[in-house]
Amino acid sequence: MQVLKITAEGLTASFRYPHFMMQVQPTFDMPPPATLYGHVASALGEWFDPQGILFAVHFSYRAKQTDIETIYLFTSAAGRKSISADLPYPKAMEGQPQPFERQILFFPTLTLYLTRPEWADAFRSPRYAVCLGRSQDLFTYRNVEVIELQTAPSVYFQDALLPYQYVQHTQSGQSVLMPRWLNYQKKRQPNFARYLVIKRRTHTKEWYQTPENPLPDSWWADPTEPLINNDPRGVCFLSWV
Repeated sequence: MQVLKITAEGLTASFRYPHFMMQVQPTFDMPPPATLYGHVASALGEWFDPQGILFAVHFSYRAKQTDIETIYLFTSAAGRKSISADLPYPKAMEGQPQPFERQILFFPTLTLYLTRPEWADAFRSPRYAVCLGRSQDLFTYRNVEVIELQTAPSVYFQDALLPYQYVQHTQSGQSVLMPRWLNYQKKRQPNFARYLVIKRRTHTKEWYQTPENPLPDSWWADPTEPLINNDPRGVCFLSWV
């Protein structure tokens, strides 16, 4: 199976839980699929139809810390909120500081696999500035290549995002509810899905299975990654729709 493999690095990243509005904003340990869709669209320079396109992701970071940020809510004398704090401030506007805590991931590394090898040139010369989520979280593409995945009877996963169905086969990881895709034709209406986030390394040959819930006979594996205990690194694909 021929796929596009993209490796990117940055200084900071933060993926806000969508239902936290004020005072504290924790971060996901993994970029949500909706964030990855926007990242790919930024490189292409346009929205794309996600139907039939699969992706897999590995994401790691060196440290997680909490910082204090402040936003300013501008209201007019009549009490109406301004459209944007970036606009020139009218004299009748007053800034109301709102400090809050935000979790930030430092020195993140993203490895993204796409079933679109023909998009390699778009990532070698991206249309817009390369960032992941917030505009200030700039990234740099360290490697863009087309590789041939192989199959293996057993693989290991580490710092990976997997389908929620595998939660019944392993105690490693954490189940999360993430925005899967934003429908920009319906005012950015979000679609959510459950996933399994694997941070600590786990080997599929150690996973549980039953006759009612068997594991796959083979897995996709990346031959360019190092072997650990004779297992290659697994690549598990997801879909935006």
